[in-house]
Amino acid sequence: MEPSPRDGLEVQPPEAPLALEEYVPFRISVLANRMTRAVAAVYGKRFRLSAPEWRTMAVLGRYGALSGNSVVERTAMDKVRVSRAAQELVVRRLVARTTVRSDRRSHTLELTAAGRRLFAEIAPLALAYEATLLAGLAPSEVAMFKRLLDHLEAKNAVLNQVE
Repeated sequence: MEPSPRDGLEVQPPEAPLALEEYVPFRISVLANRMTRAVAAVYGKRFRLSAPEWRTMAVLGRYGALSGNSVVERTAMDKVRVSRAAQELVVRRLVARTTVRSDRRSHTLELTAAGRRLFAEIAPLALAYEATLLAGLAPSEVAMFKRLLDHLEAKNAVLNQVE
């Protein structure tokens, strides 16, 4: 189905064929996958965590107790991936799952004391990776890059709104 102006996309004939290696969504996806693998190598072997497990822990470490749906929203992972990650973290006693009294079908996830200790151990490693990745950029360039990311996230959200 061809996009229409109603979708927020301007349909124009291409000036040149698609060069995948220059296509921004593709480049961002490839870079994100490569960075995830690099960071996962740090915590994966040493702490026996998958990328979804670490992302779940990181969100809970940042925001405190959250519903599974809130973890899905904040990580952009699908519900099944979050559910599996949460289940493994519960089994390892790094996360506690509590049933919401007002809705027995809903659960809240929260780091346990062991989960908070592990998060406190891994977070500096993740921040060190980020610092190494951004090394060589001026603080103003880092700030601009983050503003550009904010812009792309906001534009993507508008383009993907469901009517």
